[in-house]
Amino acid sequence: MPTDRAASTTARNSVTVAGWTLISRITGVLRVVVIGPVLGATYFANAFQTSYMLPHLVFTLIAGPVLGMVLVPSVVRAVSAGGDTRAREILVGVSGWLLTTAVLVSALLMIASPAVAWTLNFGIPDPASRARGLWLTTLVVLLVAPQGVLYALVHLGMAAQQAKGRFALAAGGHVVESLILIPAVIFAGWCYGTGLDVKQVPIGLVLVLGAASTVSVALHAALQLAGAARVGLPIWPSMRWRQDPEVRAITKRLIRSVGVAAWPAAAMYVLLALAGTVRGGVFVVQLTHTIFFSLAFVSARAVSMAVLPGLARAAHSDDAAIFGVQWRQALSYAMIASLPLLVLVGVNAGPAAHLLTAGQLRHAALIGPLTICMAVAAVAQLVSGLHDIGRQALFARLDDRTPRRASEATFGVIVIFAAASLLLPADGSRLIWLVVANLIGELLAAGIVLIRLRRAIRPELFVEPRPLAAAVVATCAIVPLAGAVWWTQQIQTNDRLANLTLLALGAVVALGVYVVVLRAVSRRISAAPKATYLVGNTGPG
Repeated sequence: MPTDRAASTTARNSVTVAGWTLISRITGVLRVVVIGPVLGATYFANAFQTSYMLPHLVFTLIAGPVLGMVLVPSVVRAVSAGGDTRAREILVGVSGWLLTTAVLVSALLMIASPAVAWTLNFGIPDPASRARGLWLTTLVVLLVAPQGVLYALVHLGMAAQQAKGRFALAAGGHVVESLILIPAVIFAGWCYGTGLDVKQVPIGLVLVLGAASTVSVALHAALQLAGAARVGLPIWPSMRWRQDPEVRAITKRLIRSVGVAAWPAAAMYVLLALAGTVRGGVFVVQLTHTIFFSLAFVSARAVSMAVLPGLARAAHSDDAAIFGVQWRQALSYAMIASLPLLVLVGVNAGPAAHLLTAGQLRHAALIGPLTICMAVAAVAQLVSGLHDIGRQALFARLDDRTPRRASEATFGVIVIFAAASLLLPADGSRLIWLVVANLIGELLAAGIVLIRLRRAIRPELFVEPRPLAAAVVATCAIVPLAGAVWWTQQIQTNDRLANLTLLALGAVVALGVYVVVLRAVSRRISAAPKATYLVGNTGPG
């Protein structure tokens, strides 16, 4: 049956995306963990860790993840209507517009680098240190600013591959950035020393770190462009995009949708800038943010990336029944993937925080807040995943207004809550408040998107209760196992390798139990009368 094939394809693609994303995100976490001890709990570390993220945040202001949400459905439609030739014409036009915009915005970032540097150093109390911090941060921003154009190429290549049903390289390509930047950071620490604050940081250290960061993104861009060419959709930018009405329509949708990605990026910048007022604060918030996205991308967001082409085809053919089936499958898979991560990370946030801190960062003033922040991130990844998968479904239906409104509301809430953190002491309590502010924003965005989507797909069933019930039962089954791992960590020695092994083995065993219980309960529920599980869901509401 078509729906069975669609379910199989969604599951297979979700696993592909999740697997490669897991590898990519593990290296991303490792990158933050290495940078932290090398640079130490210093104001320079705060400024650098935010600065090297700036180009990606700036690209997000232009398009970011919205590029895939808008471009993938358009390319899928183009392939259906005119084959790969028409799809290449669409990509050529969109890439010309996007790269032109990226060049202009990157140039503006370079011009505004002193002002940006001020926002990242205003929390330094000593005037002399603050002045040098401004100069060093300006230099870092100038070195990494060209990455805005490179990230545009990265995401264009990813979108082309996803539109053709290829997900492995698009999901795992980020590994390249970490594999280059991690050795560069270790080399810089070996050459120039570790834990240096702004008065002691030599120019050579800044040049090595900034140049290595840009080179890593350039190689990643080359890899994604090669992947796009391999699937028959090479990226050859054209400045004649205005001559194609469909390309103009896509660029207009991207412009209208800018706020969907821009507001969360702006909110993240605000959180990092405020975290910079606490020594080592950016390490805690950035590591929490990395873990949050890692969990989301290997669970619900992996599903949303995999299901978008199918949702786009169903929406294009105006088949409400198939669209409803695709949505329910995506929602079920997202919950199945997210719930065990919530339990495992939430329960073992403390042991994980001890493992992820080293050197000057390994003290209670940072480990305690990091523990709480990671537990909050475990909840946020589930909420964020639901937000993302609902947003993907709306974009497949060419609805960019609701996601934009959700992002605007979320930005306002996060900024208000984040600003209130300045009323707290400049310690771990401020960092925890910032992470909680992000969770509150994700809750609001998910609510807005899912309510709108529910109205859009009526009278189709919104939720399939059976797989969700099975996932909840399986999740409850692993709670004792997660608790047992936590308890053994409390009586374990300070052997980091032993603790890491115990956490990894505990997670593998728990996930194995989760899968076994999930399959058993799913079969049992499937054998029960269907009406039992559809009470209250049989009507149009």
